[in-house]
Parts: sequence; C-alpha cells; structure tokens
Amino acid sequence: MINMHKEYSSIIDEIKKQVPFEPEICIVLGSGLGDFAGKVETLKSIATSSIHNYPVSTVEGHQGYLHFSRYGGKKLLILQGRIHYYEGYSISQCVLPMYIAAKLGCGKVLLTNAAGGVNPLFKPGSLMLASSFNSSVISKKLADLLGSGTPHQKNLFLNLPSEEMNSKIMDASFKENISLCKGLYWMTMGPSYETVSEIKMYRKYGADAVGMSTVPEAYYASSMGLDVASISCITNFAAGLSAQALSHAEVMETADRVKHDFERLIKKSIELL
Repeated sequence: MINMHKEYSSIIDEIKKQVPFEPEICIVLGSGLGDFAGKVETLKSIATSSIHNYPVSTVEGHQGYLHFSRYGGKKLLILQGRIHYYEGYSISQCVLPMYIAAKLGCGKVLLTNAAGGVNPLFKPGSLMLASSFNSSVISKKLADLLGSGTPHQKNLFLNLPSEEMNSKIMDASFKENISLCKGLYWMTMGPSYETVSEIKMYRKYGADAVGMSTVPEAYYASSMGLDVASISCITNFAAGLSAQALSHAEVMETADRVKHDFERLIKKSIELL
C-alpha cells in the first residue's frame, strides 16, 4: 500500500503556507474546459510548476494551476490541469490533487472530463452526468494504492457517485435549461484512442462514454471521505460510430463550442451544492 502522507506531506505543507481559505468544493477541469477558471473570482493562484515535486501535465489544454476562488457564496479549489496515467505517472501521482483537496478540507469534488460518446444517442456537444464508473485497466493499480480497503472505504465506494450531488446537478440543469444525459463513464489506459472492437465491448458492458481519466480520482476521493460527482463533455463519437478520424483537435473544438453551457451548469451547480 502506498503511503501518500510519506510521499506528499511536503507538497501539502508548501501549499498550506499559501492558501487564503479552507475550500469547500474542489473542481477538476478536463480537456478544453480550462476557461472556467477565469469565470469566477480568484483570490490566489498557485502554479503547480512552482511546487517542488508536483507532476507536470504535458497535455494540451491542461494548464498547471491551483486556483482558490469564490462563487455563489462557496469557497472553491479549482484544479486547472489534470495528471493522466498515460503520461507515465504512477497512480499515486494521478490522485495527488484529490489528496490535496482532502487535506485542505474540501468535502465535495466535481470532476469534469472530455469523453467519447459510446452511447449512439450521445452526440458531440452533449453533457453527461456520470451515474457510475468502470475501468478494465486500473483496478489493480487502485488496489495497490488503497490496500485491501477498510469496510468503511468499501461502503464509500457503494455511494459513488454521490446521489445528493447528482440530484443537485440535475436540478441545476433544469434551472438553466441545459440538456444533461446520464450514463456510465468507462476509463481506458490511453494515450491511443480505443479501437472499434474495444468500443463494441465497452458498450456491451454498459458504457455510455469513454475517456482516459477520472476513475482513479473518483475512487480515491471517495476513499478519503469526499462526496464525488462527474460531468463529461461528449466531444466526439467513439471509434466506429462515425467516419471521422478521432483527434485531440476535435476534442478541443467541441469543448470550446459548449463551454458557455458548461460554465452555466457548473456555476448553478456550485450555488446548489
């Protein structure tokens, strides 16, 4: 079992010296969704590059910042820049932001990501609230991180994602008149996109959207006692569902097209959480 305190206590100490308040909600911004960080009042921004031993995100659209912001009467920790397993990092490095969120006092975490639509009813530009999570590649790594898990930890996983948070996010979508699908988010290893055969298999097992992040963060945050919810921006049809070749450029273009709806949904969700 990996000792997160031993690995990252110096990072926590370094960040705590700079924080302006104890945040309530942590928001992780996925590919192409980083603009949200500039749409709220920010009191303090910390470049992750300035934090000794903090992993560097190498993916386009993932700036490395911790923002301490306020909106709707809530104190926020906004993570602009995700750490992906496919970048060569360990699973403990991928969930480091969740460890930071828990140690700074966050009680809730809202994860966002860009994902491919496996459900043929989900078109590029759709927003999907995760009703559950799965992964065919990461379970052993999570077990190495969490150990066998206490009964309390295992019960927390049964409540993943948070029904209360999902209910309030759905209320936010109604109030803002934003269409919000619900479905199962399936994580793959990456960095290559999935094959047609893999997508057929994932769909057979109930996947509605597929991506390369979020699941480790969701499970680890839950193990730390945080309530968790996740919203995916469906940026493209998954392999085999469209004649168009998959590309990161398409991901960024679609995320940019729906960023205003995404912003309104996140803001209203923050107000209700």
